[in-house]
Amino acid sequence: MRATWRSKPPLPPVSETRTAKGASRHLEAFLEMLAAERGAARLTLSSYRGDLESLARYLGARESLLEAASASALHDYVASAKVGPRTLARRISAIRQFYKFLLIEGVRREDPAAGLETPRLGRPLPKILSEAEVGSLIEAAATFPGEEGLRLLCILEILYASGLRISELTSLPLAAARGDPSVLLVRGKGGRERTVPLGAPARAALARYLAARPRFLRGSRPSPWLFPSRGKAGHLSRQRCGQLLKALALAAGLSPERLSPHVLRHAFASHLVDHGADLRSVQEMLGHASIATTEIYTHVLPDRLRRLVEEKHPLSETAAARRK
Repeated sequence: MRATWRSKPPLPPVSETRTAKGASRHLEAFLEMLAAERGAARLTLSSYRGDLESLARYLGARESLLEAASASALHDYVASAKVGPRTLARRISAIRQFYKFLLIEGVRREDPAAGLETPRLGRPLPKILSEAEVGSLIEAAATFPGEEGLRLLCILEILYASGLRISELTSLPLAAARGDPSVLLVRGKGGRERTVPLGAPARAALARYLAARPRFLRGSRPSPWLFPSRGKAGHLSRQRCGQLLKALALAAGLSPERLSPHVLRHAFASHLVDHGADLRSVQEMLGHASIATTEIYTHVLPDRLRRLVEEKHPLSETAAARRK
């Protein structure tokens, strides 16, 4: 851990960890550290808060504080969790980091989470839409009336044209759309910036939406967001985008379970690879920190790989015919 932690005032002992509302001061300090020292994204902080508050409720029912948990209590909590392996792995990661933080801060003398084992995770293949299915979605979105329809088509076109994460899309500033942009400057995970291309159809949909954008403002009040909303955040939420896409799937004759913002991100990447894009370029556009994450798209395109062998391998019939 960074030495800058030690420059902060010492945390209160376990016996003083509850505020008037019952919140944990150590939990808040831990989350502040993740944000300040590690640049953790808001979604990560929200997930870790939920994971540790779930543990706190479990321990509270057994008359134990979050900071005072025993190793056996943590093992019992993990064993009783009725969640999928990926959610459980994230919870264990949050628990490990929290108690390591308490150990370094001198709140605990031992790490009760040291013996927790992370479940083995398989590597599930991403859900994929065909190019024809994406075309059906675009056609269906164009039939939605009014300003809501223009916004929906714009969201769909940008997601499919750029491979943005939904959190990246909803937090786009209005400034990103100035001057008919051919690229978008995006702030992704960990605050890393990248540029992603924006093709002609997406730019056209964006221009039509911008003309209707005032409809989504609160009266005459301006908004810095590309997709403003009257909600608390001030911009369109991830949940609302998901709802809009579910309705679009039904209109296009697809099962709503097959469509989500992340499925469109997968479609962007897999269709690029299918048309010959190299993985390094796709990695940069997706904002993956490691190319190993991007390599999953080579496992969902067996037809392209088969054609590649048939056309390029020197002993294939196709290649031999060309040499004659």
